[in-house]
Amino acid sequence: MKQITLHWWIIGLLFGWLAGHSSFAQTDSLAQSASVVSLSAITVRAIAPERFLAGQKLQRIDSTTLLQFRFGSLTDLLSFNTPLAFKNYGPGQLATVAFRGTSANHTAVLWNGININQPNLGLTDFSTLPVAGFDRLSVQYGSSASVVGSDAVGGSVLLGSSPVWQPGIRVTLGQQFASFQNNQTQLGVRYSTALGANWKLSGKTFAYRNQFNNAYLSTERRNYFLEQSTTAQRGVVQDLYFLHKSGRQLSVNVWLTDNDLILSPKDTIARERTRTQSARFLTTYETNHLTLRLGWIHDILDYAKGNFDLPSHTETDRFISRAEREFALTPIKANLSVNLRIGGEWSHYRTRTDGYVRPLIEEDRGDLYALLRLQTARWLVSATIRQAFVTHFNPPLTPSLGAEYRLVKHTMFELTAKGAISRSYRVPTLNERYWADLGNPNLLPERGFNLEAGLASTLVLNENLRLTSEATVYRNRVDNWTYWNPATNYHVENLQLVLARGGELTASLAYVNKIWRAGFRAGYALTRSSQERAYDTYSQDVVGKQLVYVPIHTETLNAYLQRGQTRLTIQTQASSRRYITFDNSQFFKGVALTNLLLETTTKLGPVPIRLQGQINNVFDALSFSVKRNALPGRNWALNVLINFSSN
Repeated sequence: MKQITLHWWIIGLLFGWLAGHSSFAQTDSLAQSASVVSLSAITVRAIAPERFLAGQKLQRIDSTTLLQFRFGSLTDLLSFNTPLAFKNYGPGQLATVAFRGTSANHTAVLWNGININQPNLGLTDFSTLPVAGFDRLSVQYGSSASVVGSDAVGGSVLLGSSPVWQPGIRVTLGQQFASFQNNQTQLGVRYSTALGANWKLSGKTFAYRNQFNNAYLSTERRNYFLEQSTTAQRGVVQDLYFLHKSGRQLSVNVWLTDNDLILSPKDTIARERTRTQSARFLTTYETNHLTLRLGWIHDILDYAKGNFDLPSHTETDRFISRAEREFALTPIKANLSVNLRIGGEWSHYRTRTDGYVRPLIEEDRGDLYALLRLQTARWLVSATIRQAFVTHFNPPLTPSLGAEYRLVKHTMFELTAKGAISRSYRVPTLNERYWADLGNPNLLPERGFNLEAGLASTLVLNENLRLTSEATVYRNRVDNWTYWNPATNYHVENLQLVLARGGELTASLAYVNKIWRAGFRAGYALTRSSQERAYDTYSQDVVGKQLVYVPIHTETLNAYLQRGQTRLTIQTQASSRRYITFDNSQFFKGVALTNLLLETTTKLGPVPIRLQGQINNVFDALSFSVKRNALPGRNWALNVLINFSSN
């Protein structure tokens, strides 16, 4: 109780100090103009990791790619556009990420700045995240715990919503028809209007229904079993933004989801049902210098086998509050700006789970952090630090330091060097700490130490042709990695020391003229991730071996050709073998998957209609789920988007 009271006192004192000052800020990127402008509520809307983690690789997914994957899940989009590796349990089933050789628990997933990882499991099921549900997507590579907090050990995935202030009403109706009797329906409405002389309103209402019947014509594919399953996904997204002429903004974001998965639905004895439901509410108030947030996330997980009437039930609530303030530490000058952003967060957790040591578990978590950013014409430097507080737990202090320096600045060529050093941590999941008999309340926090460096360049070959590229190398050491140890009946222990190291190379070439557009984007990643410490007799066999389901080599290639409103895109992802045993004695062979997408926009009277036809796994490659079942082969989908506008 004294510890919690002290945390409350510290956070309250900080928030009180935050409320009494004013500040200024600068442009958000070294790649933009180096001139400094007075901070405006309209110009500073970036999620903190995008502004205060200099030196680390950041990949922003463009709007064209988001539109192409509008009927896909986040798993599909990231698999073909990033080096992230996914553990896929089957179509419409659980999909978890291995980011830079780490586990699913080591990637933070942020929605409008709030971590939405399920706290009992410590991860996010990417198959339940529809691409059409958000407006911005960025991937932050490397540990960013000093800015994001727990879980950001391998990297972070940042999802965001954005207002559109153009007056009017725009309605989008979408329908997908796909192989195996699968279908999706989407309805979205965007609207913006003035509210009197001083306020504006911008909003988005989006609803979706996805039905994956997976009605395969055969139960086998090339002598491998095809698992029967059905998945029903439902969701609603509601975003409201109220903007005052002074720059103040109040926003309300709501995201309701319901995911119902049934395995072997026709077998009343062996069938399994997993139903996850989430309600996410976030309110944000922003001025020129102050950001206040209040949030509530409610997660439900029900699991049943055979008899669905009495499922195992987990229900968790998170109540979140956060305050941040930004200060300009130097006078406004043409070539220099130094900004400090300080903040604090407090969250209260309540969970009821059948398998825990007590029916109700409650704990408090708090964070204090400071984010410093210095920018000149050539330099961008950030220094950050965070201290977390958790009931009956002691997370470490996590600092980071990063820098970017523009080596060459020319109208035709730019070259930037990057480097960063950072510490990270992960608070064990609620399951790891409180599960009856197997959980361990005395677990230590996992501690990571990340180093990375890279070069990024832009070359303008002529007025129509532009080449961009980036190369990055990294080394991430994670100690006290938790492990459900089979040698002790799967009791959770801090046993593993994992070392992940590797490199990434990306290149994009774009050609544009008055009639044609063409280009390609290629990516390659080398990932070596291995256990480096023997903790018992059996672990001797796995020291130095590649972690399971983490491919050493991954490649992506996206090429397109566009004339007018018609665009042909080829998407390819390839990976080397994936080991499925810890001693690397068994593995899945490497596989390459290729998709073909043809899209165009036409009109039915004044109504624009976007048509997308896609063939997935064009060459019918054989790939496997984590459960060693075959995944479906070649399949197709037809997408229709109808747009209505009041303008």
